[in-house]
Amino acid sequence: MAASSSSRPNFHLAGRYLVILIVLGLAVHIYLPMIPTLEHSLQVVKQMAIWAMALAFIAQALSYLGAGYLLMSIIQLSARVLTIFKATLIVLGSYSFGMATGGMVGAAAATYRWIEKEGTRSEVASIASTMPGFFNSIVLVLVSSAGMIHLLAVHQLSNLQVFGFALILLSLITATVILVWGYRHRSAVLQVSHRLGARWKGLRRRPYDPAKTDQWLAGLFEAWELMIEGGWRGPVLGAGLNVFFDMLTLYFLFIAAGHPVSPGVLLAGYGLPLLLGRVAFFIPGGIGVVEGTMVALYDGLGVPDSVSVVVVLTYRLLSFWLPLVIGFFLIGYLEKATIQDYDADSVP
Repeated sequence: MAASSSSRPNFHLAGRYLVILIVLGLAVHIYLPMIPTLEHSLQVVKQMAIWAMALAFIAQALSYLGAGYLLMSIIQLSARVLTIFKATLIVLGSYSFGMATGGMVGAAAATYRWIEKEGTRSEVASIASTMPGFFNSIVLVLVSSAGMIHLLAVHQLSNLQVFGFALILLSLITATVILVWGYRHRSAVLQVSHRLGARWKGLRRRPYDPAKTDQWLAGLFEAWELMIEGGWRGPVLGAGLNVFFDMLTLYFLFIAAGHPVSPGVLLAGYGLPLLLGRVAFFIPGGIGVVEGTMVALYDGLGVPDSVSVVVVLTYRLLSFWLPLVIGFFLIGYLEKATIQDYDADSVP
């Protein structure tokens, strides 16, 4: 038994490192072809304004604090108090955990685990682990819509980009319809939940307790009522701050590179690549999809290629790679805190 229990964590650890190696290999494969362009961009790098780079770094930190505020606002529905700092740590850690495990599913599972151990009710933890992406996608769709109007005006929109945007929009509409239907037809949701719960427990050969499902769904509907009655304002504000400061990061990087862009150009090249990166869910973090699409859009909008490559790669370094590395270190801290909570709870 001891050998079996010790080999399982090693297997999971090996799997996580394998995913990390695949991500790094994919990044090298995608970024290597950009090296010739980067050689021509060295002059841009040498002339980048340090003060604007510092502002870009600060803006990106504020962007992640916005994501933390989004998560904190949802958790407050359960009358629990979680600091924006701790919520931001959970956002960073869960994102990195998802990259090393099951993508969005892994990130949601990690968020649920760490939030629940903070004393949050399980039904609110479920909302907090799944809804931030929904709110962020809504804001990104609004930003992308404004950008697409500009792209249509200058004839820089491809059929593939239109398809990706339409797919994201359709997914959001479908999710919204399902949520509204479920909220208005609670008895049907209850019946479906009992059937699925009984089948799942049957597959695992465990007894099914319908009372627990009833209690969990009652709490879930209560949390949704709080969200509808005004609890949505905090999450929407958090998502808006997250996207706004992320865009501001990109804007300051263009200034640092000596090529300021107008708000229309900034919007046109920002939202759509990030949405397409989410459509390509089979590629971790949208690596290559975001960078390639963003560079192509800004090139088509009149930004010199040497500038767009440097700006986009620096933006991805600040908004994706650096938080990813920080998040990996935070996983150990968050897991340790969770284990300590479990140990404290087990003491009679």
